[in-house]
Amino acid sequence: MVALLQNAEFWVGVAFVLFVLLLVRFKVPGMILGALDARGQKIQAQLDEATHLREEAQSLLAQIKTQREETERSAAAMLENARAEALRLQAEAKANLEEQIERRARLAERKIATAEAQAAAQVKAAAAELAAETAERVLAARLTSAASDPLIDAAISDLGAKLQ
Repeated sequence: MVALLQNAEFWVGVAFVLFVLLLVRFKVPGMILGALDARGQKIQAQLDEATHLREEAQSLLAQIKTQREETERSAAAMLENARAEALRLQAEAKANLEEQIERRARLAERKIATAEAQAAAQVKAAAAELAAETAERVLAARLTSAASDPLIDAAISDLGAKLQ
């Protein structure tokens, strides 16, 4: 036993056992396990939060995709409506233009017909007046050689007024 007491490895073993007993007495292993458990719980909470955030991100992504598809459908519908409206406005403008052209053509035809009627009336009036003047001159020339009759003179002077 004396040899055992002089052996350095024996004293190292005794010191180790005493150190372990002191650690157990002061509940160091429990504190280490508690610290490790707390660290594990903290890591688990972070993992749970990350999972929750990932689920929220996926939900938001799905909502955004749905909104984008809805917006694309809405934009396509608006574009189609705009095209239809443009075609309708084009047809309406064409119809209005054709109607306006037709109205102006009828107005021009009426003006031409009125001008023709006025010209014809003026030509007839001028021809009647010329005929009356010619007839008056011819009759006056014939009557100058003969005695003049007041009834004939009155009829000739009224002839110009009646022809107009």
